[in-house]
Amino acid sequence: MSQGRQGCKVTGCQGMKIKDMEAGQRGRVVCHTGGDRDYRHKLLRMGLVKGAEFEVVRVAPMGDPVELELRGFQLSLRKDEADVVEVEAVE
Repeated sequence: MSQGRQGCKVTGCQGMKIKDMEAGQRGRVVCHTGGDRDYRHKLLRMGLVKGAEFEVVRVAPMGDPVELELRGFQLSLRKDEADVVEVEAVE
């Protein structure tokens, strides 16, 4: 989003992004921001629904892609794909 962070259309959240997390950190999906409707539906079908917990398994040297463990499977996302998912850290 070149226009700055817009926050969730529903809740206005300004959480952190997956790309801001490091390998080994755990997180929870808070909301989706930006992106078109079809793309948001694709993320939902991949399991990135609100409240879903995940662990960052690895981040490529240049930060693209990032690999998550989510609901028992591995999911790799490019930076721009991960940029529409707002998350919160989980201990």
